[in-house]
Amino acid sequence: MPGELGVPQRQLPFAVRFEWGLDGARAVVPGADLAVVVDVLSFTTCVSVAVERGAMVFPYPHRDASATDFAAHHQALLAGPRNTGGLSLSPSSLRTAGTLERVVLPSPNGSTISHELAASASKVVAVSLRNAAATARWVHATLPFDAVIAVIAAGEKWTDGALRPSLEDQLGAGAFIAGLANAGRGGLSPEAEMAAVSFGAARPRLTEMLRSCSSGRELIDAGYAEDVTIAAELDGSSVVALLLNGAFQTP
Repeated sequence: MPGELGVPQRQLPFAVRFEWGLDGARAVVPGADLAVVVDVLSFTTCVSVAVERGAMVFPYPHRDASATDFAAHHQALLAGPRNTGGLSLSPSSLRTAGTLERVVLPSPNGSTISHELAASASKVVAVSLRNAAATARWVHATLPFDAVIAVIAAGEKWTDGALRPSLEDQLGAGAFIAGLANAGRGGLSPEAEMAAVSFGAARPRLTEMLRSCSSGRELIDAGYAEDVTIAAELDGSSVVALLLNGAFQTP
């Protein structure tokens, strides 16, 4: 029946699946060969920028005392809020940091999902618009043609904690899924296919879309237009971000 976590909700007949948020990850990732986390504004864009610089990024759900202990345990810097002027969930802060080796990057969406999947998924990668094509090429080169791939768009949250699906994450997921399809991989669920279609429709105006969508306008209004510009660097990075030993890094 609708609402029960059965075969339809898990998209089991399909090799390439697409869902939203932590609950979606819990539904479609079990049994998959690869989980793909997409949080374009801004967690996975931050990951792509940091890993491109040779850094390791540890995902963590909370920015609290436990995060401080977690960072100390991993001998890593703890990213703070955007308005503190240091390392934060801001791609530009990671791009301009003088030294960047190990960083804990908490966030309620992409980082939370990645942290949970670290303990349960076979493999996890962080995908943004910057490295969507590169990651699709890596998948095609390293995973069997019949590998099951679960793509999770992190989305945002309303004030009551409910999931708010976000355009930027649908487009980031669609860019990656389109790369898989262009490489000849089939078995896309209807949800995955429509994400790829939406990316294809938005691609000619991608930067405008990111700047005009709700999340993009929120960042621009708060003074972080550069973060949106970095997030819109389609295929600007050739670096794959794979979760190894609890941290995103190059494979």
